[in-house]
Amino acid sequence: MRQALTLSRRTLMIGAGAAAAWASSPARALMMQATEGGISARVRDLIEKMTVEEKAGQVTLMAAAWAGGAATTLNPAGASSNFEGQLEETRKGRLGGVFNGNGATMAKRMQTAAVRESRLKVPLIFAADVIHGFRTVFPMPLAEAGSFDPDLARRTARAAAVEASAAGIDWNFAPMVDIARDQRWGRGIEGAGEDVLLGRLMAAARVRGFQGDRGLTADDAMAACAKHFAAYGAAESGLDYNSVDVSERTLRDIYFPPFEAAFAAGAATTMASFNELSGVPATANKWLLTDLLRREWNWGGLVVSDYTGDMELIDHGYAADEREAAKLAFLAGVDMSMQSGFYIRHLPDLVAKGEVPMTRLDEAAGRVLALKEKLGLFDDPFRRIDPRREKTRIRTKAHLALAREAAAKSIVLLKNDGDLLPLPRSGKRIALIGPFVQGQRELIGPWNVYGTDAEATDLLTGVRASVSDASLVTAVDGSGITEPLPGGIEAAVAAANAADVVVLAVGEAQNMSGEAQSRTDIVVPPAQMALAEAVAKTGKPIVVVLRHGRGLALHGAVLDAPAILAAWFLGSESGSATADILFGVQSPSARLPVSFPVESGQSPYYYAHKSTGRPNPGDKPEPYKAHFRETLNRARFPFGHGLTYGKIAYAGLEGRGTTLSAGGQIEVAATITNSGTREAEEVVQLYIRDVTASITRPVRQLKAFRKVRLAPGASQRVAFTLKRADLTFIGTDLKPIVEPGRFRVWIAPSAETEGVSGEFTLA
Repeated sequence: MRQALTLSRRTLMIGAGAAAAWASSPARALMMQATEGGISARVRDLIEKMTVEEKAGQVTLMAAAWAGGAATTLNPAGASSNFEGQLEETRKGRLGGVFNGNGATMAKRMQTAAVRESRLKVPLIFAADVIHGFRTVFPMPLAEAGSFDPDLARRTARAAAVEASAAGIDWNFAPMVDIARDQRWGRGIEGAGEDVLLGRLMAAARVRGFQGDRGLTADDAMAACAKHFAAYGAAESGLDYNSVDVSERTLRDIYFPPFEAAFAAGAATTMASFNELSGVPATANKWLLTDLLRREWNWGGLVVSDYTGDMELIDHGYAADEREAAKLAFLAGVDMSMQSGFYIRHLPDLVAKGEVPMTRLDEAAGRVLALKEKLGLFDDPFRRIDPRREKTRIRTKAHLALAREAAAKSIVLLKNDGDLLPLPRSGKRIALIGPFVQGQRELIGPWNVYGTDAEATDLLTGVRASVSDASLVTAVDGSGITEPLPGGIEAAVAAANAADVVVLAVGEAQNMSGEAQSRTDIVVPPAQMALAEAVAKTGKPIVVVLRHGRGLALHGAVLDAPAILAAWFLGSESGSATADILFGVQSPSARLPVSFPVESGQSPYYYAHKSTGRPNPGDKPEPYKAHFRETLNRARFPFGHGLTYGKIAYAGLEGRGTTLSAGGQIEVAATITNSGTREAEEVVQLYIRDVTASITRPVRQLKAFRKVRLAPGASQRVAFTLKRADLTFIGTDLKPIVEPGRFRVWIAPSAETEGVSGEFTLA
């Protein structure tokens, strides 16, 4: 009884405080802005006509009972859910929308029930997880970030929107813009990696791609959802859903900027993250969702919970039961509840008893209705629902060509000793060995609802189509992904001995990455390592093609191979694009968006770390300096690393002015030369370090990059301009600041190479 009394008292205090806050003048001002300034007369009229239950229905989002593709496995609709039941909920006005449904035919039946059979004829919204393509699957976002080409990300997002919108989808739960610096965290595949600048650029590009440039009413536009707000990628020990406890400075310096970029690009919605943030779950974090997002940033879009995020407040130990969970999430600022059903079950009673102000319910329902209006659903509820159009927009030749281009531009050449690559297209016997060489499996990558491996090209198909004599290509699995195959190594060794060169395809299964797939040891599984060691003993030259969803710690025969390609999960044209790189049809141009550590135990490892007070000064470990017993504190392959088929050299740092004045700028430049015999595309990167500051700064920070194409023997002067704004950081008062002092600058091919370097002073 004492425990029950304590919970009740806590509930009363939270409820009274939150309700009072929403009834205060700032909340009233927000409501006035939402219902008068930012919302149309049509939406205001609907809100006035709605019952409390109909308003609660608008802020309720459920998994489609008639699900599409892999949706039932990824996001089960629930044992009690059925399509006829959802149709009835729609007719009663108790449902605002569904997600991951089964195409235009399903959407048409549901929308018909909404706009012809419900009391107020309010259309449903149809959402989905379209993370890296719809039926045409593009490289997983982390791989695509390695292209260092935001416009490529915009174009693939645009193609995904064209396909998904043809299947009736209005709203996409992407892009994920979380900065991810712990390679053990499997969900890093959905984002752009460890760097803030690259994260910002990719976030904005993908939002523009999903939403298009003709407005959200266009029938090929989808509303974007920047997720997960906030700091989901900072989960302790890289364990998915785990606690996050970082300073507000770190939030503002590292984790918030990609969200700000997404919102500046027009992202219509955001999603509250699963994790707690310094003791308060994000789904019930009023400081995050209201004080910061609404009042400080003045953002007016829709906040949706993640899948059962409000329900999870109970297991977090933050809410006593589902009624309290609904109240806490709603008053904190979550406008729409995904999948729990808590809002439709409890908001009417919470409003009736005065624990949730009607103004707050009107505001949230108004945001949902305003989004539907922006998407053009009131004017034409079926604008994205056309089964005939669905067939013509899916897997077009143009989209498949884009998938192949994107995949090739995402492959990173980590190593190429002796110029083993590119391989000749004739005259060589090639043995393809490993569990990823053949079969329509392990190709498209994690978290794709609608695409399938069955529609993707494997490596064997791509290689045989690229060589002059396909009979010279043999394929042997050699092992399973995690288990040996009977006789597999023997067969692989025999194939290697009969070949001139081995292409060894090893790495992770696609279910080793993605949501809930954290790994303690980020290595190639032992069964595949045994295969690699056995093949290496044949003495044949080996090209390793990695299949992976994260930065890996490479060892043994895999690391020792003369050539290594980081080939990720590349989507529909995986095998064809990989063959394009192997045979030099396309020159590798991608760079690592995440660091590959030397050992798993270095995680989280990222290039923009702090110096510490005892940095290790050289290439050998010194006593009582910052290093591990087993390795120095550096990457095996650092952020930004990637080779070309050219021979690239950096020389001659130039600087126009060594002092940067308050309103001025300086130019720094270097000469980049390709002395090789093949054309190359180099990603030239600009890094700085603020040597002394009131808040310690990272050892390097990426401030700009440029892709340059160099013919054999060509040189190009590549210049960057630095302005005062490029040197800001979050100061002691948690506001952006620029301090005078000395700065180091590098123009380099990666975050841990010297390239050419110098200094300048900020006056």
